[in-house]
Amino acid sequence: MSTEPETTQEAGPKVPEVPEVPEAEGQETAPEDGRAAQGGEPGGVAEGAEGAEGEGASRLSEAEAELAAQRVERERIERRKAERQAPIDSGAGLSGKAADLLAAVRAVESGEKPAATVFAGPAPAPRRPAPEPVRRPQPAPAATAPGAPAPEVVEAVRRVLDEGGAPETLAPQTAAALGEGADTVLREDPWQLLRVTGVRPEQADGFARTLLGEACGPDDERRARAVTGWLLEQAALAGHTALELPALIAALAQRGVPDPDAAVQSALAEGEALAFQDALEEPGAPAPRDGDGERDDEAEEPERPVRVLVGLERYALAEESLADGLARLVNSLAKEAAEPWETAAAGAPGGAAELARALAGHGLVLHTGGEAARAEPAALLGAARAAGLRAFAVCHSGDGRGRLTALLGEEAEEGAVGTVAGLLSGAEGPGRDADGALDLDLLIVLDAPQLDVESAAMLVESLPDGARLVLSGDPAVLWSAGPGRVFADLLAARACPQIASRLPDPGPLGELVSGIGIGELNQVEAPGKEIVIVPVRDAAEAVHRTVQLVADSVPRAIGVPPEQTVVITPGHGGAAGTRALNTALKGRLNPGPGRFGGFDPGDRIVYSPAPGRTVPGRVVNADADGLHLECAGAAVVVPRERVEQCVRHGWALTAHQALGSRWPAAVVVLPGDAAQTLSRPWVYTAFSRAERHLSVVHGVEQALPKAVAEIPPKPRTTRLQTLLRTQVASAG
Repeated sequence: MSTEPETTQEAGPKVPEVPEVPEAEGQETAPEDGRAAQGGEPGGVAEGAEGAEGEGASRLSEAEAELAAQRVERERIERRKAERQAPIDSGAGLSGKAADLLAAVRAVESGEKPAATVFAGPAPAPRRPAPEPVRRPQPAPAATAPGAPAPEVVEAVRRVLDEGGAPETLAPQTAAALGEGADTVLREDPWQLLRVTGVRPEQADGFARTLLGEACGPDDERRARAVTGWLLEQAALAGHTALELPALIAALAQRGVPDPDAAVQSALAEGEALAFQDALEEPGAPAPRDGDGERDDEAEEPERPVRVLVGLERYALAEESLADGLARLVNSLAKEAAEPWETAAAGAPGGAAELARALAGHGLVLHTGGEAARAEPAALLGAARAAGLRAFAVCHSGDGRGRLTALLGEEAEEGAVGTVAGLLSGAEGPGRDADGALDLDLLIVLDAPQLDVESAAMLVESLPDGARLVLSGDPAVLWSAGPGRVFADLLAARACPQIASRLPDPGPLGELVSGIGIGELNQVEAPGKEIVIVPVRDAAEAVHRTVQLVADSVPRAIGVPPEQTVVITPGHGGAAGTRALNTALKGRLNPGPGRFGGFDPGDRIVYSPAPGRTVPGRVVNADADGLHLECAGAAVVVPRERVEQCVRHGWALTAHQALGSRWPAAVVVLPGDAAQTLSRPWVYTAFSRAERHLSVVHGVEQALPKAVAEIPPKPRTTRLQTLLRTQVASAG
């Protein structure tokens, strides 16, 4: 590895790494929020899912169109679920199945499982900076929805907040989260303030004490129920679709809930959460039979170990709908004969032909590989369309779409490639039939590890019977910003063919990243200064060196201008987080007074048009309509009241925000205080964002090689594997 283009020392035998940021890296959807690296963390903002393309042309914005499409899809999902027996009758009191569940819970709690490690602890991490303004859940959709709260509702909520000593600035979010009559809801149950993202239990407790006086107590059932919902939402922000009951019980106890069992019962009875019993292993041997070979009905079947899970309804339904849809694809027979797929295989090279042959007999195929491997699904797309099949490919970001289109070359057809967001909103893609299904024979999804359960469920539910689905991606990168680990769960379930690309990423950067993927931080020869290590002593020096690299050294020595260089750091807060780095980079690259809500024309930004998504862009200007942006080639106008919520400076990003995109040069900043937050997926993701040059501003010493060698993805609790096991036979 080379030294910094001008003055830095040669790196030692190993490049130190940054541990994955527990919360800072996490939620990154809102440009500035952080979701914990693989597992995310409880208090950050949703991470940026890529792929949003702003639409300035039509009156209905893309965000509104997507939210409307999501509502329609969720209604379809709920109608389908209503046709089946729900796992728990959440609307009734605790009787029947719910009562049986709680009996099972007692059995589970009696011994075998420790209550810990489901998510990174309900208490805030010791080093976590001031709470990030968690932007993922309700506020953004409510603000963009056509039925935004009326001014009089907001004003009524503002008065209640003022009475309780809460910031009046929370009024719009509170009104959006609680709906009509929000002021009355707050007076009757002040802990409903926890439904507003970014509010923590201790803050809601203070609000309730001021509002209720002596009527407020820690054993209040309203508090217990609200804290239960808040913990489940924090778990979702950390990537879990549900929590094991012992972990939820322990978290409630840590939050000062006197009777955690009763709190869970109350949440279940009120329908604010759902509970599940999932078998931990395949069924055991069949029950004994009598001498005639008949089953002995009197014989007891051996008990199977189960885990009891509790989760929020929206994620539970999405995960069940996803499992049902995947099982439908896997188990359904093809509408067409095998000839079109054989024709596509004949016209495709190498790995693309292998994919086409697999699709001839299977509805779902998984494809794994790095950046170079994207050439295979690109070739498959071209061959399938040439064979007369209705094929379409989606990526998560505008940059990913551009890179895929470039791979198609001159053969690229108009309307063959889009983004996940564009397809779901109806702005891109082939359109839908009368039943709402996409008019497709083949859908290829690149960057599949970024799929969360909700977007994956909507995609799969939209495919007609007999259609084929290819999920392609690099399994070594960070998981999705939203709840779930869809791609990893499908790989582990082995419910469909899996094809691993044999195309390696080229050059010193490809060699470095490939080693990280298998847990080795190798010394790589970089004769063209493709990799440079810049040692620093503290965060202040890290910021100084980063600005120097972006503004001077990389342009002069490598030939990459500042606008084509990305800075990646583990978190938003801290002395070398995205906020501090963006302030320093703006001061050097585009100084100005920030006259438009902190922004000036020419500022690089990241914009979150909808929860869970970010798209990079730049500020054009501002007027009475709001802040005018250019994002992925499209004009976007962000209303003034939404700028603070949806737009952040974007010279420096977190690794999750950078997922789905690549830049000619990347500067990865590893300040000393990030040492405990690094992981192998974080390092792999950050380092692999560079196409030509990588500078590592290194202040974590041996934490970097340790993270690469020893720290795997943070675990996430999901149900997808269990759900698929009962519906799909293993593919090996």
